[in-house]
Amino acid sequence: MMRLPPSAGDETIDDPAVARQYSLSATTKPCFRTTTTRRSGVGVVIAILVFLALLVGTKWIHLDASAAFYSFLPATGVSSFSRPGSASRRTRSSTTPPILIPFSCGNDTSTPTTLCRASPSAPSASSSSSQKRKQYSPGVPPPWCPDYFRYIHADLEPWRGTGITREVLETAQPHAEFRLVVVSGRAYVETYRPSFQTRDVFTQWGLLQLLARYPGRVPDVDIMFSSWDVPEPPMHPPDYYPDKSAMPPLFRYCKDEKVDLAILWPDWSFWGWPEVNVRPWGPIMEEFVRENARLRWADREPYAFWKGNPVVAWARQELMKCNNDSATGKEWNARLFTQDWDNATRNGFKDSNLANQCRYRYKIYVQGRSWSVSEKYILACDSPMLVIDTTFRDFFSRGLVAGKHYWPIDPANKCSAIKSAVDWGNAHPAQARRIGEEGSGFARDDMDMEYVYEYMLHVLTRYAALLRYRPTVPEKAVELCPESMACPAQGRDREFMMESRERYVARYEPCTLPPPFTAEDTREMAAKEEDVRSKVAKMEGR
Repeated sequence: MMRLPPSAGDETIDDPAVARQYSLSATTKPCFRTTTTRRSGVGVVIAILVFLALLVGTKWIHLDASAAFYSFLPATGVSSFSRPGSASRRTRSSTTPPILIPFSCGNDTSTPTTLCRASPSAPSASSSSSQKRKQYSPGVPPPWCPDYFRYIHADLEPWRGTGITREVLETAQPHAEFRLVVVSGRAYVETYRPSFQTRDVFTQWGLLQLLARYPGRVPDVDIMFSSWDVPEPPMHPPDYYPDKSAMPPLFRYCKDEKVDLAILWPDWSFWGWPEVNVRPWGPIMEEFVRENARLRWADREPYAFWKGNPVVAWARQELMKCNNDSATGKEWNARLFTQDWDNATRNGFKDSNLANQCRYRYKIYVQGRSWSVSEKYILACDSPMLVIDTTFRDFFSRGLVAGKHYWPIDPANKCSAIKSAVDWGNAHPAQARRIGEEGSGFARDDMDMEYVYEYMLHVLTRYAALLRYRPTVPEKAVELCPESMACPAQGRDREFMMESRERYVARYEPCTLPPPFTAEDTREMAAKEEDVRSKVAKMEGR
């Protein structure tokens, strides 16, 4: 899933100390590690060399050989780093007392306008430095952000040299559903056209939670947002613009990295998807953890599972051809199901619980019209994710590593590739489980809501630095605040808003944004990615 970014060029790092402390490790972390003493390690190395010599000499190409073969697939991404001496997120603590975020729907006569007026303004980002020093624990440097944060630099690269003027920003308006402005810690939205379902509502709700979580830390910004899978009307490709800085800066959930320039943002479902009864990411991730503990991998159905709407994309229609066909004797080790959303709505989504779909040993990810929001739920199952290759990426999938977090599937040979992956995993359960656990660990730890908010904060901070004008409230914009959105809401809309509402102000500094990828990083990742894919192809007999 990792697409290679452009090299950093002459990108500068704000903090010179960060540049000194952040260095690329020459070692890679394989999926399957063992711990030995120095003496036993020598014996292991010798044994491995002897084994490999025998392997080459006998041209052993059966699946049993591929177990050893694949066990040494290198991770294809750049290693994750921490600032020396810093604690991981899970063990960090703060000596400051928690600060409750106020929330009140007032009385029956309150309107959205009066609710927002009652909400206090946050201090501006520039005036909050002294408050910032008091609020966060001194002497406890924050950890590095996960590696997928490094793509923030690449997303903003087209405008790094010239900045973004108001005129350039407004060229994105024909492709945007709404314009979102933050001024002095308060949010305003101008809607241009309806979004599909409540994508706009929960995207805006997510930004309000960011403002509440980091009062005074979110800079003034002015952004155009497209909430569709692909912009409508279609945008010109980057090659259309001789000067890339003239490209409309558009925030989106995903992009085709071969042809799109876009600034990626977490999709709406992190805060809930009421139309299909998908809870916010934090609570539903807890469901996945419980289900993974309840149903051991060895006790799951030994097939690859997918369920969704095949009508929306040709890639999905092609995938359905890989279903088991007992009449013709074809068994591709896949169990594929069509999701009937009308029927699911009528029966209250009783058969559509995402955590309950973890009863298969393997989960298939296939794109929809572009990317699919289902990716993070598939990743969270403790089952290896079999990814049918796609050029579409969302903000976190750029950090997924083939051979570590998922198993790559060639679209041109998808049925046989799925069968091969399942056969191999069933024959070598320890290695297969490890891939599943690495994927779900990424979803649980590197994508927890703290990191989601910190990603948003870093994007907006970097984006704001590129603006060559002072954002102002558009004439037709209306103010948004948590009360104005949640208090009038009903049903699952209100339920999911209250479930995803931030209760407390962040008590420690956000993670440290790593520097952009260097040309050496890019070459190293490309080589490792190619190595993994060539080994998988060889295992499949291609």
